[in-house]
Amino acid sequence: MARGERGSVYLGLIFLVAILGTGLAAVGPLVQVSMQREREADLLSIGDEFRRAILTYYESSPGGNKRYPRTLEDLLEDRRHPVMRRHLRRIHRDPWSGEPRWGLVEAEDGGFKGVYSLAELTPLKHAGFPSRYEAFAQASRYSDWRFEYAPPSLR
Repeated sequence: MARGERGSVYLGLIFLVAILGTGLAAVGPLVQVSMQREREADLLSIGDEFRRAILTYYESSPGGNKRYPRTLEDLLEDRRHPVMRRHLRRIHRDPWSGEPRWGLVEAEDGGFKGVYSLAELTPLKHAGFPSRYEAFAQASRYSDWRFEYAPPSLR
């Protein structure tokens, strides 16, 4: 290979790397938005599962004395009955932190009636929520998305 040819190959590789870098820089924000939307969908799904677990815990209270769970672990092992019940299979991880830590919405009886993410990020989603979560449209942070159960008599 002649000396001039090696230089043109090297120059061509530099241009190729520059073009690929520019392309990746343009795609990066799209990937980031896509990942945020996926985490939002996960949060909505997980939060609703917690809300349903709180509902079944509350509504299955023995003796007619309805009570909210005291801890998240109460949803895993409800020992208020002769046979233990499970309202959740596991404590889900918050899609934002990756940790099984959640904020708890306190109930009047000392337990908790809902959960929320501890993430302070701004949501992308502001419309198209199920009717029970319509208030999420005005949320300025994910921590404002409260997945609560309130019995019909307390709404």
